[in-house]
Amino acid sequence: MTLRENTLAILNYGDFDRLPLVHFGYWPETLSKWADEGHLSRREAAGWADSNPIDAVIAAKLGFDFNWSAGHGVHGGLWPPFIPRNLRKLENGHIHRLNDEGVVVEVKPGTVSIPAEVDHLLKTRDDWERVFRRRLKPRSFARLMLSLVSDGRRTRPYFAGGRRILRRPPESRAVPTGIFLGSMIGTLRNIVGVENLAYLTVDDPDLLHEMIDAFGDISYGVLEAALNAGNRYDYLHFWEDICYNHGPLVNPALFAERIVPHYRRITALARQHGIGLASVDCDGKIDALLPHWLEAGINVMFPVEVGTWRAGIAPWRGLYGREVRAVGGMDKVVFSRDRKAVEKEIERLKRLVDLGGFIPCPDHRIPPDAQWDNVRYYCDRMNTEFNS
Repeated sequence: MTLRENTLAILNYGDFDRLPLVHFGYWPETLSKWADEGHLSRREAAGWADSNPIDAVIAAKLGFDFNWSAGHGVHGGLWPPFIPRNLRKLENGHIHRLNDEGVVVEVKPGTVSIPAEVDHLLKTRDDWERVFRRRLKPRSFARLMLSLVSDGRRTRPYFAGGRRILRRPPESRAVPTGIFLGSMIGTLRNIVGVENLAYLTVDDPDLLHEMIDAFGDISYGVLEAALNAGNRYDYLHFWEDICYNHGPLVNPALFAERIVPHYRRITALARQHGIGLASVDCDGKIDALLPHWLEAGINVMFPVEVGTWRAGIAPWRGLYGREVRAVGGMDKVVFSRDRKAVEKEIERLKRLVDLGGFIPCPDHRIPPDAQWDNVRYYCDRMNTEFNS
């Protein structure tokens, strides 16, 4: 069986002969460190991106089979994006910078961290009408053919939408191929900020609903355009990141009322084309939103961030049965420790794999404290335990 066949068999509770070793990429600082140590070339460290040729090279060196984010990445955010630019330099050397989503962030040169949000250009209905609404029109085929990089330039998506590999029969591909359809509210949370999003739910719910509908229309339109172009996929993939370590950053009632219908119509369209799997990338404690995703046809949770709240598929399976699947749930922090910690984590994962419908994967990007030898050891031991 191919990696694709094994992956789909596991997620559909079928027989398989190999457990794929899946990863979710790396922090850039991780790759720079590994290059300093001589494990990678400078070109490999600088040129890596999800699903590009260098991604496959690095995965092979470590022992991974493929990246779950390897798929058809289409553009689901602001188009055109804002052109990032520095606004001012502070006395302490920090820089206020406008990013491509219209957010002013404080950048700390030389520091590896997520920049603090200072201000957001989208705060009122007037901002929406004047500046943002036109940037969130569906433009489905154009979005299918475009993707966004951090400096705002245009480039082709990884699979050049509607051409070559995506029109070949899926069974001819070595690994499963998904289509990334953006988010219903995660990108909006980026654009307006968590605090402003909370205020909008009370101060102007009609505006919030209109914004959510804009993102839902984009995702549906892009999928429809891709399928009409003859593209063939194994699964859908979404990104939300709307939870933290204590639960959702959005009201689950709002999620059920306004967001589930968009997901439902998208997954219904996918099922008409034989696509029965849909995964969502959401960090944090997702338990309160999980039943709503299942109701909407989103049945693969990713990356199942273990965190301090010890997330995992076992309790979800007890609550929701075999409808919930997962890719992820491997506690990446053991990569910073020792082989004993890696072995202990693999023993924990073995019990979860036995449940079916679950493929282990580091529960986020592999961070800079990860030791190359520990990651290699993990892959070697996983192959010994499951694939020998």
